[in-house]
Amino acid sequence: MAVMLVLLRMFEVRQKPEMVERALLVRFYFDTREAVEAESLLEELGELVKTLGIEVVEAVLPKCREMHKKFLCGTGKAAEMVELARAHECDVIVIDNGLAPSQQREWERLADLCVIDREEVILDIFAKRAHTREARLQVELAKMQYALPRLARMWGHLDREGGAGASGGQGGGASRGMGEKQIEVDRRLANLSIDRCKRELELVRKQRKTQRKERERMDTPHAAIVGYTNAGKSSLLNILSGSEVMAKDMLFATLDTTTRRIALPDGQPLLITDTVGFVRNLPHRLVEAFKATLEEAVLADFLIHVLDATSLEIERFHDTTLEVLKELGAEDKEMITVLNKIDLVTDPDDLTRLEWRFPDALHISSITGHGLEKLLAECAEVLSDRVRCKDYRIPQHRADLVSLLHRDAKVISTEYEGDDILVRAVVPPTIAGRLEAFYHQPA
Repeated sequence: MAVMLVLLRMFEVRQKPEMVERALLVRFYFDTREAVEAESLLEELGELVKTLGIEVVEAVLPKCREMHKKFLCGTGKAAEMVELARAHECDVIVIDNGLAPSQQREWERLADLCVIDREEVILDIFAKRAHTREARLQVELAKMQYALPRLARMWGHLDREGGAGASGGQGGGASRGMGEKQIEVDRRLANLSIDRCKRELELVRKQRKTQRKERERMDTPHAAIVGYTNAGKSSLLNILSGSEVMAKDMLFATLDTTTRRIALPDGQPLLITDTVGFVRNLPHRLVEAFKATLEEAVLADFLIHVLDATSLEIERFHDTTLEVLKELGAEDKEMITVLNKIDLVTDPDDLTRLEWRFPDALHISSITGHGLEKLLAECAEVLSDRVRCKDYRIPQHRADLVSLLHRDAKVISTEYEGDDILVRAVVPPTIAGRLEAFYHQPA
């Protein structure tokens, strides 16, 4: 246990204040053609930071002529941002651009403040939102992989330079100091901890695979709800299934996948899984770490892509989701696109624009229930070649077949006529052959 506590402290590579309350947000851009997207990304960063309960005192969008190795921007521009943060009495500077470990150290040395980037903001949100063992392991792994190249900053006060005084007073020496040795020890311990986390995560994945095989044995069709974070995926699952999955108006309200079983209009069952939301510039290590969660989208029979009809960035969010699905290998899945929150679109011109851009999308509201009948009917249509509603006349002495239908099919009705049992059921292909001899065409 003592070793684990040391490892956990090791990966807390930044001495963050106990209560970070005020943040300055910065995004640098280097081409005027990037200005609009940069502004949108900065606004999104603001929502991410607010999700952590931190006040955004100002968000700035400086343009730089070229990238610099030390601060990403020029030294003068970096000093200007630091002075702005001090003027606002900020506790933290959040830079939307990704920072290399060396750049992060330079910023903190200059500012004498906590300086983080978008990736660390998302990691902190994920750490707060993860509840299941799988999600916690995935977050732990991503944090460790992020922190590993930043471990050197912990031991800066122990670094020694080779030469006079560094090796017993003999000049010209190149022996390594204690600080360098300590870094090597910590990196070895860190890699051991990463390997342990990967093994545990692999065990969880095997358990999920076993559960998935059980679902496949039942041959119950499966749909995954995907989309940009805060598009209303959890709310849609709630209203379809009558469940109470956490659903709030915030980015990454929930990280853990939730699967619920519902019945479609033709009686067949359907498993629906709510997946973690996507976001632009999602750190690659998080895509890797969350593959066990997101693979629900890869293995589903089809996808329900939820778009926020009220979002001004709906096209970018649509494209981002498709890009992540492509990275996961799920871009060729059959997909039903839905425009959620359509009840909040009151401008006829906005509605016309949405219909032009997404002509095949269904219009729904996961709050009022508008359009859900069409969505369920569309799901049934997607699966129409998988199941059929059939009638069977089964002798009463073959109660085993009736039990089979109740277990592996969706029984619509049961009646008794003489020595026979008349059963109407939605039957999957896996058991249809065993019942073929008892198929009955109603008069």
